[in-house]
Amino acid sequence: MQVMEQPTTTLAILFADISGSTRLYETLGDALARQRVADCLAVLTNTIQQRGGTVIKTIGDEVMSTFPSAEGAVRTACAMQESLAERAAFSKTPLTIRVGLHYGPALIEASDVFGDAVNLAARIVGLAKANQILTSRQTVDSLPAPMRTMTRHVDRAPLKGKQEATDIYEVIWREDELTRMEGPSLSPSSVTSGARLSLRFRDKELEINQECSTITLGRGQENDLVIADEFASRLHARIEFRRGKFVLLDQSTNGTFVAAPGEKSVYLHREELLLQGAGTISLGRPLEGEPPTVIHFTCDA
Repeated sequence: MQVMEQPTTTLAILFADISGSTRLYETLGDALARQRVADCLAVLTNTIQQRGGTVIKTIGDEVMSTFPSAEGAVRTACAMQESLAERAAFSKTPLTIRVGLHYGPALIEASDVFGDAVNLAARIVGLAKANQILTSRQTVDSLPAPMRTMTRHVDRAPLKGKQEATDIYEVIWREDELTRMEGPSLSPSSVTSGARLSLRFRDKELEINQECSTITLGRGQENDLVIADEFASRLHARIEFRRGKFVLLDQSTNGTFVAAPGEKSVYLHREELLLQGAGTISLGRPLEGEPPTVIHFTCDA
């Protein structure tokens, strides 16, 4: 007998998992810890429902929900984190969550959801740390352009059940998540929409601005700026024009070194750095060794 293929619906699947609940039981005892976890799940559930999401189930200290759009799920994830961060200021034993979500086709049966999108979202939340929101490239690509600037590529990870590695992105929900350089030449300043950043590597020059908002750097020929060096990863780093600022994102094996004139270099590994003023960048090699692949940059407000 032929089995009819069930129709799928494109949904955002979101998992929110309370971090450190085991330690909470050890610290507070079973009864009080269980009440704290229940209160936290109630906050998460209310946040989901108020923002148009559907709570599918709660399992222990985890809640699973769905949203009709990637944007709605990401905004809700941020609201969850912000709500718990506010409550943490008034608690001696604050609770934190880790969130994983994916936007894709899923099967809806009765009051439950199944399919590859659910499995992928569950794998992604397993990669997240406390206070972190992780998602997939497919989710990021489904967001409105302004919201995509709230994300950063953090890893390309092999996930169970997937033949190819999955690009993992972090949703930035706090402004203080950017690494900032010390030193007067790279201190914060106002950056307008007319700002530009110039890159110079040997005889090649590139510019990043509001129109050309992203440049990639690395050993691979597909990059905007190709650095043919054994210490550079194929796709080593990228620079983005984000919210009126220029942000360097390292996604390499050996890390990226950045320095302002006369200042000690800063080392980044899977981190972000706010670029301002002028300075130098080296992919994989310390700047103190005067590597032959130094990139010069200048920011103009």
